[in-house]
Amino acid sequence: MLRISGSEVAESFRPPAPSPPEERLRLFKLLATLKQNPLECWSAEFFRKPIAKVRLPFTDAFLVHDPASIKRVLVDNADNYRKDPIQRRILATGLADGLLSVEGKRWEVQRRTLAPLFARRTVTAFAEAMLTAADTLAERWRRLGPQANVDVAAEMRLITLNVLSLTIFSDGIRVGYDEFRTAMDAYFAVIGRFGALDLLGAPKFVPRPGRRRLRRTMVYFEGVIDEIIETRRRRLASLPDGERADDLLTLLLCARDPSTGRSMSFAEVRSNILTFLSAGHETTANTLAWSFFLLSQSPRWRARVQEEAERELKGLADGLADRLVVTKAVIEETLRLYPPIAALSRMADKADALGSVEIKPRSLIVVAPYVLHRHQLLWDRPDVFDPSRFMPEARSAVPRFAYLPFGIGPRICIGASFALQEATIVLAALVQRFDTELLPEAKVWPLQKITLRPAFGLPMRVRPRENA
Repeated sequence: MLRISGSEVAESFRPPAPSPPEERLRLFKLLATLKQNPLECWSAEFFRKPIAKVRLPFTDAFLVHDPASIKRVLVDNADNYRKDPIQRRILATGLADGLLSVEGKRWEVQRRTLAPLFARRTVTAFAEAMLTAADTLAERWRRLGPQANVDVAAEMRLITLNVLSLTIFSDGIRVGYDEFRTAMDAYFAVIGRFGALDLLGAPKFVPRPGRRRLRRTMVYFEGVIDEIIETRRRRLASLPDGERADDLLTLLLCARDPSTGRSMSFAEVRSNILTFLSAGHETTANTLAWSFFLLSQSPRWRARVQEEAERELKGLADGLADRLVVTKAVIEETLRLYPPIAALSRMADKADALGSVEIKPRSLIVVAPYVLHRHQLLWDRPDVFDPSRFMPEARSAVPRFAYLPFGIGPRICIGASFALQEATIVLAALVQRFDTELLPEAKVWPLQKITLRPAFGLPMRVRPRENA
């Protein structure tokens, strides 16, 4: 298979990541590790084999990291591979009626209805709002003084929440951002918990740890979201079309299935708003946090981002993300090393074959972007931070099915272009104005709780740059 390398000699910085054990974890060790940090379950062979088979108590699992087989599962024969019960259980919490969770005809209708919300023209129009959010955070950092210490991971969750407020809910979220961020952290901590009951296929009615706390969190979210929806519906009813807020919430409430003219139900609107909040808030925040960390350890790439930002931020917001070529390469390399969704899974409905490997009905198929992006058969120096892999002269060498930060196929993340534009613009705007330095006592480690986040935050010193 092709080994993908960068086009330049890169610094040999190897970001922190678990060292894969040579032997597979035995069942009880596996269960304990899954509960603590699923990222540490991957043994060394999974980073070397295209397809590996694992026997589970009631089925076989196939860990698939061969690009041709991934194409078969997620694109060519996608109808045969539906989301498995574990993944549906996780997504059912608050998202049961949204695009991430629904299947079949309901998914097709929602996808058609929501697609115009994330068309290129719509997304590029939000560049100004993303710059405004960066300006707001930059001013907050300046007020802290010339040698301020902040948790950059928490700060990035604030800025992505502000971006959502400016682009999805121009009326605002109507609650404190810190309060909302805390509730979102609790939400991901509980739904991301994976244990023996899930692996053994226990029914949903069997109690899981943290469920009571999760119910309280969902009551909070539903109250916030219901108020947002009702406020906007009243406003839409009272204003002429020309005076309506031009944001994603208005587009969502006014969206119609182009085939039937049907609008979304209240439950569908609510679930999709929570989807936008959780996916658009947490995943992009983690990508930005990891990007700040990686640049703090790579002076050469930080200097290149700063130089590009100083040049391009003087221009128009229109087309800005496309001009930030170096910054986007840094974001894409960050997504390779720390993909927001570290693994996805499917269950085979009918028998199939992946190359020479026979797949029986009800077999579990796991495609882990975290493993795929570090696979030794696919990438040169896979554990090294090297954004040159994604510079224009090298980007075409990356096979489409070897790099899946947003998934692939019919269920590719609908907000991928929004997230990539947001991360690129925000990173450039902040790196241009501030130098960030990891504090000496900081402990940096990736933790998988649905998304891939810094386990202990990212304590950093931020200093305003002269003449920025």
